Amino acid sequence: MKYGLALALVMLSVPTFVTDAFAVDAHTAPVKADLAKAQQIVTQICAACHGADGNSTSPAYPKLAGQSAGYIATQLSYFKSGVRKNPIMAGFAASLSPDDMKNLGAYFESQAPKPQASKDKALAEQGERLYRGGNADKGAPACTACHGPNGAGIPVLYPRLAGQHADYALAQLKAYSSGERSGGNAAPMVAIAAKLSEVEMKALAEYIAGLR
Repeated sequence: MKYGLALALVMLSVPTFVTDAFAVDAHTAPVKADLAKAQQIVTQICAACHGADGNSTSPAYPKLAGQSAGYIATQLSYFKSGVRKNPIMAGFAASLSPDDMKNLGAYFESQAPKPQASKDKALAEQGERLYRGGNADKGAPACTACHGPNGAGIPVLYPRLAGQHADYALAQLKAYSSGERSGGNAAPMVAIAAKLSEVEMKALAEYIAGLR
């Protein structure tokens, strides 16, 4: 299936309020990012947790290298507005302008992600079955529909998952499941995560960590 057709099919299944949130970006002429300015912000603010190149070495903080520029900019706007709750990120995002957010998104997207391997082979294999086939008994769809077979995601709407820290991925799945992370474009994941057991979440997180 061609990428364009796949995207069209996915968009048909996305709630209207999610697609409406990105309507302005979709029809606005792209503005050239200022990567030099972004690098200054990264050095001063982001590098301590996410690494200078977006390859966080701490499993508590997400890897941002190779992530979609639009997705990063959108999440930063969520942190700033309070749609996504995180006291630390809210503080950092408070001083960022919309252009800063776009610049940071473009900067991290341009960085090369460093792959890693899953640590638990059996758990990763269980995660792969869920990622690729879902769980029909629970009504949980395959992750490939939105995040792609290789975890590349669909820019703006769905994030890149490949190589993400297992601990961070698990924490986010739990946050979706509990409703702690529910604002903005989180609704589809809230519904899906609520159908997963903690063991299934751990398996998915383990598989995602080694995906490339």
